[in-house]
Amino acid sequence: MTAMTLGSLRSGTPDLCSIAVTGTGFPAADGGGDGDVTWRIPEEVAIAFEYNGRSHAVMMATPADLEDFALGFSLAEEIVGEASDIERIVVQETPLGRVVNLTVDPLRLLRGSLRSRSMEGRSGCGLCGVDSLVHAVREPRRIASTLAVEPAAVAAAFAALPDHQPMNRANRSVHGAAWCEPDGTIRVAREDVGRHNALDKLIGAVVGAGVDPARGFVVMTSRCSFELVQKSAAVGIPLLATISAPTTLALELARNAGLTLGALSRGDGVVLFR
Repeated sequence: MTAMTLGSLRSGTPDLCSIAVTGTGFPAADGGGDGDVTWRIPEEVAIAFEYNGRSHAVMMATPADLEDFALGFSLAEEIVGEASDIERIVVQETPLGRVVNLTVDPLRLLRGSLRSRSMEGRSGCGLCGVDSLVHAVREPRRIASTLAVEPAAVAAAFAALPDHQPMNRANRSVHGAAWCEPDGTIRVAREDVGRHNALDKLIGAVVGAGVDPARGFVVMTSRCSFELVQKSAAVGIPLLATISAPTTLALELARNAGLTLGALSRGDGVVLFR
């Protein structure tokens, strides 16, 4: 796979993956009673991941940045260990959704990584279809990082995040995930109807650009559930901050992995959990 620089990402108009619909709103634009309104809603389609022609998982997601999605999903789910393990990614559009076929040297697939899923992965769920509790709550990788991030930097990233969400500005319905420099400068962001999909896409964009995710941190517009911790730890992200506080399981797994979790507090404040 050919790496891109982060500066080359998002050059041009992004695909907003939004459809205009009409409805009745109150109050009307002129301040009166009911009135017709136009609203944009996000696309959500089935994305099937195939490895060497073998179906692995079907995720419900926004049909944008699918190459990033495929790479990030493969790394975050520990199907492969390096981006270079993936030889080719081909996206095909079908009447039922998108099929993303990844060609991987069979010797490079991590042992047991292609465990079967018996159902689709819905946009709000990162583990639908796994066939055992062992697979559901896997222990995350331990992170060895000395990255120092001040709460003020995390707050600055949250403040800047809306400017990096063109899709959400259009439909007000999708999650955003952004990778930031230690000072809070956002370098790249991705969006999706599913929070875990947004993180997968972000991971794929960062790693695909040849940048080590461990050199920065991630902010997201969602709650912090445990699968976000697993995905972040898999690629070495040392700090993950979300709008809502983490669940108890997410915080426990993060502590075991050496990963710092953060959340917005009242006003413009930020809490970094110890």
